[in-house]
Amino acid sequence: MVFVLSMTLFGLANILTEVLPEVKLGPVELSVSYLAFVPVVMVSLFHPLYAALGAPLGEIVFVDLLMGNFSGFAELEGYIQLSLGLYIAGSLVRDPRRRTQVALSALVAVGVDKMLGGIVDIGKVYVGVAEAEYVKGLAESVLLLEGIAFSTDLLISGVLFGVLPAMYLAPRLHGRIEPLLGLAPRDPDRPLRLRARVSARFLLLGIFLAFVAMIAAFMQELDANFGVWEPDFVDRYGQRFLWIGVSAAVIVLVGLVLAARALRRSRAARSGTRP
Repeated sequence: MVFVLSMTLFGLANILTEVLPEVKLGPVELSVSYLAFVPVVMVSLFHPLYAALGAPLGEIVFVDLLMGNFSGFAELEGYIQLSLGLYIAGSLVRDPRRRTQVALSALVAVGVDKMLGGIVDIGKVYVGVAEAEYVKGLAESVLLLEGIAFSTDLLISGVLFGVLPAMYLAPRLHGRIEPLLGLAPRDPDRPLRLRARVSARFLLLGIFLAFVAMIAAFMQELDANFGVWEPDFVDRYGQRFLWIGVSAAVIVLVGLVLAARALRRSRAARSGTRP
């Protein structure tokens, strides 16, 4: 249920970012990559592994697939990067009521995601599978471009739409949303199992996943990608088509709530207590 809830909420959040405008300040473009506070709150309140695996899938299902902009195997790049960032970020939170921990997790989630994305983009240019898109008015340096992109993403998605909302929401939702799914709130005195830990095994796993993400990105640039589905429904039918994704996400969310309530009633009936 945590997986589905995280997937649905982040899918809805990404549909909203589709209509947010981009702002240009000279040669620099400012845009919202995603509403980071949504998955950050999820990995802070619930088990970070299941929430981290579900959130990026919400963008793929409710935005890319339903909106007709699915990049096939190349989608694995963004999925791995964001999942890894959220998993590490959620593992850093021991008590969701501690705003400093939640703020750090938001910065780590966006930072890991964008850092890995920047490394992949730099690798594509230096390997020669892609050409750098230089910005007029800036020095023709790939490192400079990626550094500016990383800084703006960290400020906008990480701070404005990550740290600030997450610091407000996580402490207030702690202990209130978990019982709806029949789960106990996170207890700082009881560390979660399967959380990320600094170890040689986890570092090797992270390097392997980053390598897989890079291969997926390289395949897209070399036109060796497969599973692509891009009918461009939004371009054909306009922004109103976004309501298809919203409706699908709401249906899944309502179904999840009903299933959670039925599960609570079943557990209460077996235990002989009131739900």
